[in-house]
Amino acid sequence: MAEAISRIVIGAGNFVYGLYAWICLILSVLAAVLCALLVPFLTWRRRCVSFFSRLPLRLAGVSTDVRGIENIPGGDCVVVANHASYVDGLILQGYLPARFSFVIKGEMQNFPVVGFMLRRIGSKFVERFEASGSARDARRLLRAASDGESLVVFPEGTFIRNPGLGRFRSGAFEAAINAGVPVVPVVISGSRRMMPAKKLWPRHGHLRIDILKPIEPSDDSYSSTKVLASLARQKILEVLDEPDLLAQAEQ
Repeated sequence: MAEAISRIVIGAGNFVYGLYAWICLILSVLAAVLCALLVPFLTWRRRCVSFFSRLPLRLAGVSTDVRGIENIPGGDCVVVANHASYVDGLILQGYLPARFSFVIKGEMQNFPVVGFMLRRIGSKFVERFEASGSARDARRLLRAASDGESLVVFPEGTFIRNPGLGRFRSGAFEAAINAGVPVVPVVISGSRRMMPAKKLWPRHGHLRIDILKPIEPSDDSYSSTKVLASLARQKILEVLDEPDLLAQAEQ
């Protein structure tokens, strides 16, 4: 009996927390969209959206430990991060410097409110399923990096519920090599528990963002996209407390 009551109480608490977290998120998104609509300059819009990306996490009591912020170069670079949750983009938008352009799956353009906001802050959309669209978007990323834009990419392309780091796609690394800019590996820990794949009800959690030392263009790994992607992936695995899904698949 006591165990059943305890489960009911915990379930009710999780429901109330999730509802509160969603309210915080929705209000923050609406405020960010309003800023994206009214604020005149791209840099200002990005700063506003970064603030409203941090705000729902703080209001929901999510503690965030950011380590290694000094490892982000002052110049252009490409940030690559593991992808574990729906909130990963929100997290990095809130805690990385506002100058970054985020590379986002093309389906997000079809969300009327969110898609508008993402376009207004200079996000880059990539097609994941159509070959001609993927090739076109890859060329756009190369141009963006060559033109001096710093990018944030989730090279896995998507995420699954089970813990682990998947295969990295080559686009981010090709852009970095083409532009001759550093690659900065970033590790997000804790987001999978908060809002994993196929679960839309937030849970309370703690976040840690580890910004690792950049891989410089002078490194031998810049000899090919495959070698650079493998090195960046290995650096993330060394810090991420999750298994290597590629190694598991080979067993």
